[in-house]
Amino acid sequence: MAETEAEQAEKTPKKPRKKGKEKTSIYFVLWAVFTAFSLLIVLMFSISQSVSLQQSYESSAMEETFAEGETVRREYTAYKVRVDKLGESADYSHFFRSISMEHNVCAALLNENAEVIYPVTGGEIIGDKAREAAKELIARLKKEEATNGSVKTDSEGVYVCETGEGYLFVSRKLDVNKQLIRQMNGRMVLIAAFVLVLAFVISATVSGFLVKPLLEMTEKTKRLAAGDFSVDFRGKSSYGAETDALADTLNYARDELFKADAMQKELIANVSHDFKTPLTMIKAYAAMIQEISGNDPVKREKHAQVIIDEADRLTELVTDVLDLSKISSGVNAVKKEAFDLSAFTAQVLEKFGYLAETQGYKFETHIERGLYTEADRVKIGQVIYNLVGNAVNYTGEDKRVIVTLRRENGEILLSVKDTGAGVNPEELHDIWNRYYRSKEAHKRPVKGSGLGLSIVKTVLEKHEFRYGVRSEAGKGCEFYVLFPLL
Repeated sequence: MAETEAEQAEKTPKKPRKKGKEKTSIYFVLWAVFTAFSLLIVLMFSISQSVSLQQSYESSAMEETFAEGETVRREYTAYKVRVDKLGESADYSHFFRSISMEHNVCAALLNENAEVIYPVTGGEIIGDKAREAAKELIARLKKEEATNGSVKTDSEGVYVCETGEGYLFVSRKLDVNKQLIRQMNGRMVLIAAFVLVLAFVISATVSGFLVKPLLEMTEKTKRLAAGDFSVDFRGKSSYGAETDALADTLNYARDELFKADAMQKELIANVSHDFKTPLTMIKAYAAMIQEISGNDPVKREKHAQVIIDEADRLTELVTDVLDLSKISSGVNAVKKEAFDLSAFTAQVLEKFGYLAETQGYKFETHIERGLYTEADRVKIGQVIYNLVGNAVNYTGEDKRVIVTLRRENGEILLSVKDTGAGVNPEELHDIWNRYYRSKEAHKRPVKGSGLGLSIVKTVLEKHEFRYGVRSEAGKGCEFYVLFPLL
């Protein structure tokens, strides 16, 4: 027997789902950013210090070289004067060797081609780089007609000045300064390593401190999701204004979820009760028609009418639940239009005329004519009908309902008042909730689902209209709505 596609599908091994890319934790991000930032600061500081030290070294080296050159120039001039005055023979080679040893420099007399005139030796006393620097300075002195100048090479400072016999040359080795710079750079590396380790430890500590409240809130959120509404996101410790604000927001969400959960349970209980009663009646009267009144036209008609009435009640309940759900979710959007609210209110009140004729209800209306507003006509019709129906259900023994529509402070005031027992002040806020039942006993000549005032509240909030209720014990309730006046 051939296997069905469903059976084959069940036998086919399912491919494992690919797990989403694992997110990096905030702890690691904070630690990495803080450590990298600290390292960047150290590197920038080290580089800036190294550059600054190098520039300072070059400036200092040039100043020292120039100062040494000027000293040698003065001594050379004095030596020439003394030789000329005493009439001695000049030994410039000996002078330059002596002055070089005394000042720890290399001193010489050059011609315009940077060739050594004095001291006379058997070898080169000037290196190639120093010779090139001397040529550059000699050319500059010729061009600018200056008397002296200095320049720095890679390993020494060079000074040149013009004399009558040639060009005085002085150079100083700068190895000691370079060694100092290398030592400073080495210390900077050690400092950078130390700061990096310190930043690693501090960032880990700070990151853990900052992430701790988030981890605590995450665990508490899991408990809340499991139905534990006793969690307190604030905790015992305060970690800062932001985390406290987040904790307060989560506590508010917890309270709202608790209310929603309680309301959901109450809604299910009330809807189940409201559904059960008419269904029980429908089943019972259907059985009576089948077993008792099937052949009796009068009884059969009576029993069938009960079934029809209870079915209508179920339909009304389902319609109200659907309307409330659509309005709350935004599926049934508000469609505003300008219309005559005075005429429309009078039209809605006509639906309650049968109560005046059959049960003696008295409707006192004070409707000012020609009041236009802009709103969703159909939904405002629900509001007016539900408010009047609620007043009918809760009014006093005199069966009076007062409906007022008038101009007030640039708006339109709709007021629906009954003469019943009223509502206790502590219950006023709850009367807008779904399936709220007043503790006071009342008759209900107008069939309803218990969702009337909840629908009123939802519709008016969608319109952003102001509304409310005023009540005094023993003097009834007054519901009011303020519409924009066109």
